[in-house]
Amino acid sequence: MNDRGGHSLILVLNCGSSSIKFALFDADGAPLARTPAWGGKVEGITGDAPVFSESGAATETLTLDRGRPYHAALTHLRQRIVARLHGRRIVAIAHRVVHGGSKYFEPVRVDAAVLADLKSYIPLAPLHQPFALEAIGALLDELPQLPQVACFDTAFHQSMPTVEKMLPLPRSAWDQGLRRYGFHGLSYAYQAQVLGERYGDAARGRTIVAHLGSGASLCAMRNLQSVATTMGFSALDGLMMGTRCGALDPGAVIYLMEIRKLSLERVGRMLYHESGLLGVSGVSSDLRELLPREDEEPVREALALYVRSIVREVGALTATLDGLDMLVFTAGIGEHQAVIRERVCAGLGFLGVAIDPAANATHAPVISSAASRVKVVVEATNEEWVAATAAAALVRC
Repeated sequence: MNDRGGHSLILVLNCGSSSIKFALFDADGAPLARTPAWGGKVEGITGDAPVFSESGAATETLTLDRGRPYHAALTHLRQRIVARLHGRRIVAIAHRVVHGGSKYFEPVRVDAAVLADLKSYIPLAPLHQPFALEAIGALLDELPQLPQVACFDTAFHQSMPTVEKMLPLPRSAWDQGLRRYGFHGLSYAYQAQVLGERYGDAARGRTIVAHLGSGASLCAMRNLQSVATTMGFSALDGLMMGTRCGALDPGAVIYLMEIRKLSLERVGRMLYHESGLLGVSGVSSDLRELLPREDEEPVREALALYVRSIVREVGALTATLDGLDMLVFTAGIGEHQAVIRERVCAGLGFLGVAIDPAANATHAPVISSAASRVKVVVEATNEEWVAATAAAALVRC
């Protein structure tokens, strides 16, 4: 990937619990090119063998300070970016921030007050929120004049009707901010853009987008706006995921704490880190490792439950849309796992979904057959470009 271009760049950081992904976009053009000038990631930050990879270079193993591995990874990333600036300057940093709570519905420039607000939402997204905020805080201290923009995964779902945001709890819970927020909003915002460009009015009807990665959710759209989604108050809700449970009877949580006497911390670790595909299979959260071992009963059951979860939730969202015109697969699993798409679509045959096996096997843009009543497509996501575009708009204002 060519890292030459204009003189101004926007850096996008996507910080998770064990990784930092980055991308740099040429800020001199309008609109921004959708392909970054270059990018990369630090993975396995909290593990024994963290690695750094970037465009046009070999992957390398890192040695990080075990006392502050995340800070060390961020420092390494900064050093490598600076080494490749070649006289250009970064004019803004955009951050994917998972939760904006009930206050932040649009991208916002972060100062100390905004950062303090966002820290209060850490309990709502403990896998992601603290790490993005740690990066923002460190950069505010070291580069206070450099604009930093928070772009919220919850913002896209503000268009949902109130009935989709409410939880069946006492009214006081709503007043205290307990509601269904929805997540993966940057991914869905990109889909709303690209689907309209690619398919026009066909995408503006009753569309469900399946963001299937290590975290996963579905979003029902009308006129390419969110009207319902599977994740709710927290990123635990909805679909079964890699290590997260998805929708769960709250009575099971009460049982674990009251009868099994598990602590709040222990239950939280189980639901976020030890459930989903990993928990049911007892083997892995990675479908690339599970599919070759499907002859093992726990693995077979985990995969069946995973597909069933998606089929069930697509059915529920189809009911909220009064039908289905388009089904979109995106994110790592959605874009690359043909066998999962095949099984999900087979489970949706009652809706008239039918796929072309050859198109599906090659990850073609359209994988539905001519006989399908629902158009089924595969579309790459581009959260980084959405964040960069938002930052560019704020910087230019």
